[in-house]
Amino acid sequence: MVGPGVLGACARPPAGSPVSGRAARVGEVSLTVRNDSRRFRDDEVWVHVVGTDPVSGRQVWVTRDGEARPIALGDDTAYGTRLSELPVVPLPRLSGRVYVSVGAPIPFRVVGTPDGVGLQHPAGWVASDPSYGLLHDFVELTNGDTGLWCNTTMVDMFGLPLQLEVTGTGTHTTGPVTEGGRARALASLAALPAWSGLVVEDLRIIAPGHGIDAGRFAPDHLDAHIAACWNRYRAEDLVVTTDAGTAVGRVDADDALAFQRDGAPVTRIARPSTRDVLFCNGALAAPNDGVTGPIAAVLGAALNRSTLLGHSQQPTTDPATFHPAGVATNDYVRVLHEVTADGRAYGFPFDDVAERAPLLHDPAPTGLTLTLTPW
Repeated sequence: MVGPGVLGACARPPAGSPVSGRAARVGEVSLTVRNDSRRFRDDEVWVHVVGTDPVSGRQVWVTRDGEARPIALGDDTAYGTRLSELPVVPLPRLSGRVYVSVGAPIPFRVVGTPDGVGLQHPAGWVASDPSYGLLHDFVELTNGDTGLWCNTTMVDMFGLPLQLEVTGTGTHTTGPVTEGGRARALASLAALPAWSGLVVEDLRIIAPGHGIDAGRFAPDHLDAHIAACWNRYRAEDLVVTTDAGTAVGRVDADDALAFQRDGAPVTRIARPSTRDVLFCNGALAAPNDGVTGPIAAVLGAALNRSTLLGHSQQPTTDPATFHPAGVATNDYVRVLHEVTADGRAYGFPFDDVAERAPLLHDPAPTGLTLTLTPW
């Protein structure tokens, strides 16, 4: 059972009505959740906000009054309530997620870790997870000293079409899926034999990296394409430009792309596996070092978009060159970008290369609206 005061949101309150009887906290943003699905009633939709408090570093859930309440062992519950029951929620400073579910609240579990307590998030790509049979999705956000940063994400899965709007110094919107786009995405991938295993009934499409781990997607799907890319750059320069400058790479005797800048070694990146490419991890891990990280991000984007083989100058920025016909590619990403109204989607972790990600930022935010859009 969900106790009183857990987080949720619904339509905007009447003009001039207070969100609550207390004074606003520093950095607080009004969070509104709207149900424009034309498919579900507000009392069928549940909303939850969880994250990390930037001051204490503790994981928290947010109450209807905007209180960041620390999670605790034995507090296994659903930190959410029906959309029909709560007003606009004051969003405190935190880094976390807003989850939306349909039909029931998402079950969370608090577990002990070597560093204290930790919150187990739902994993809709794991058949044994309690959330697996529940229609749900989420957005990511950080509300902190530099303002509000937020994005819709499909890096793990695509379940619900969600849109974000931030108001503050201006009005910024991102993430809208075209009407009927969700159904088209599911149908498009279901029609491709290599990708059909990622479609979980009418609940979601799971990302191919998770599909590999679940035995639903071939772990070698991109291997031949990756090998062809590596073979090209054994005898030809690959030029990668980032904010740190331009680096020139060649595949060396140890099968790694070795990059130099002005004749000096910069970094080496081993040949990635299909799983590395899809997760942008392993050989393509991108540390926040200003050197290897940016180069790995560009390579990850080029391999997911299948532009590395045909373009020795990276990054490629023209979407018309992405996912060329007749080349093994990340069709999950291709389809998601095709069904978004602004062409922006976070289908893999480095989808922000060439500004293709649905990321919003406002340095002085006042409001955040999350909308479940028409299907």
